[in-house]
Amino acid sequence: MSNITIRYNKTTLFIYVFLALATLAVYWQASQFDFVSIDDGVYVTENYHIQSGLSPDGLRWALSTTYAEFWHPLTWISLMLDYHLFGLNAGGYHMTNLILHIMSTLLLFRLFHRMTGAVWKSAFVAAFFALHPLHVESVAWVAERKDVLSGFLFMLTLYFYVYYTEKPVLKRYLSVCFFFILALMSKSIVVTLPVLMILLDYWPLKRFQQQKNSLLYWQLKEKWPLFMMAMIFAVITVHAQPSVIHFPFSSRLLNAFVSFISYVEKTFLPYNMAVFYPFPTELPVWLVIRSSFLIITITLIAILMFQRLPSFFVGWMWYTFSLLPVIGIIQVGNHAMADRYHYLPSIGIAIMLAWGIPFLMKKDAVRKKIVPLTGFIFLMLMAVIAWKQCGYWKNNFELFNHAVLATRNNDLALNHRGVEYGKMGRYQLAKEDFRKVIIFNPNYEKSYYNLGKIYADQQQFHLALEHYNTAIKLKPDYADAYYNIGIVHFNLGQYQEAIDHYNKAIRLKPAYREAFNNRGAAFFKLDQYMLAIRDFTQAISIMPTYVDAYYNRGLVYRHIGRYKEAVEDFSNVILLKPDCVTAYYDRGDTYKKLGQPSKADEDIHKANELHHKKSLNKAY
Repeated sequence: MSNITIRYNKTTLFIYVFLALATLAVYWQASQFDFVSIDDGVYVTENYHIQSGLSPDGLRWALSTTYAEFWHPLTWISLMLDYHLFGLNAGGYHMTNLILHIMSTLLLFRLFHRMTGAVWKSAFVAAFFALHPLHVESVAWVAERKDVLSGFLFMLTLYFYVYYTEKPVLKRYLSVCFFFILALMSKSIVVTLPVLMILLDYWPLKRFQQQKNSLLYWQLKEKWPLFMMAMIFAVITVHAQPSVIHFPFSSRLLNAFVSFISYVEKTFLPYNMAVFYPFPTELPVWLVIRSSFLIITITLIAILMFQRLPSFFVGWMWYTFSLLPVIGIIQVGNHAMADRYHYLPSIGIAIMLAWGIPFLMKKDAVRKKIVPLTGFIFLMLMAVIAWKQCGYWKNNFELFNHAVLATRNNDLALNHRGVEYGKMGRYQLAKEDFRKVIIFNPNYEKSYYNLGKIYADQQQFHLALEHYNTAIKLKPDYADAYYNIGIVHFNLGQYQEAIDHYNKAIRLKPAYREAFNNRGAAFFKLDQYMLAIRDFTQAISIMPTYVDAYYNRGLVYRHIGRYKEAVEDFSNVILLKPDCVTAYYDRGDTYKKLGQPSKADEDIHKANELHHKKSLNKAY
């Protein structure tokens, strides 16, 4: 092996190690982070199917459901695997996201290095992707598993595509199709991948030079299966989305122009990043004109550089086409833009920088010394900002407090920060946040609802009911508001009124396990024991790990003298929650009634032991 080859191998090995360690340095802190209240409940903490683990029923559900308004079975399956490994320890999920991000980064370097032979330019593209602050959301948010998983499979698809172009045979083409399907089954944002393959065919693969005649026919003949897959998944994605359109088409179109350039600006000046960017009530005319002018200008420059600097053209088209599905013309959610949408499109901008800047530097001395140093400083600045941005994801309060400070009139962030203040018992600050939301968005029903919860916590039940009812006027199908009205009536001893409102909640939300559980408790108070047992059983059928329902049903069974069933339910509580003191006490008491004093004493002893340990923990 020659000295050049040895140096070459050492350089690439160094780059792989550097990319992995630099990414770990930015994101390792996420191993200590918790789940957040936006979507992590839907995807993990309140999702019974995920918590059932990898089972035949779970796999059937993953492959058939459009829950969370997407069809992404591989994302669900990966989360099921995480639950099997980590339970509800959020750190494990964060580490899986990080590993996927690192693997995507290394594949990206390998991909461009293989296509171009340019070691350091390819390293810059990969490092840009790994360390950019706008990518924190995709990596540090458990619910965005779909981003990092689809990103990894996206890279694999392109890698096998390059492998196919080196020797176009059916076996290699089938590998491309296979990984493309897997990527689509993780997140449909990758539907533009066949277009990106065409761009890579032009540069750096230079396949267009080999097919100077019938270019269109050649591309369609080769890629029609991939385009068909993309179209099928695009239709599935649109079908899975709710039919409600929050904003007029004209507003969405104008916002698309502005956000298109906003992503570019935040690429170079990543400031005021937030988990949610409110959709603007109006956009200044000058901002729309400026954004449109920049889009047209950069596009024209890219077209003019089509032959002289094909990397610039390919980079800009990569950014444009990969961003189009999430630019907001077809609306998903009520945000103006989202950091996570920058994840794969950013590679296009990295290509433009890596090959474009050296092209502009005519002097060798500048190109060889100043450009690498400037690039390294830029990447390190991005890494520091990304590390700081990652820190905001450690818990709900930090995340939403930062979003409130980074944006204006952010009703979602204020509402969630108010919820966190409420959990801390800082009720006045919670009320202030909810009232701020109501001032600039009087129709935001969630803030009325959350104000009601604060008043209920303070036992100001009249005000609680007033705010819950206002929320229902704004959203007549607000199941949670009916449910919480039921809780207020239950606390007031008005059990029939409570049942009436739980009924309404269940009609609106048939799998509302908490409403079944609470309605069962109300039936118990009215001495309607069979109806109580029926509701607790229904709650358990919805979620077989529902501890409260097992416990409550056990209490009813014990009350009516069905002691064996009571013991079985209390045992299920202990199995699911081994440190439940009351379950041991109640099972011990039930064993006494069954005439089994030794088992009773054993449970009472265990309950006292757990109670003592908890007392010591509280003391410290």
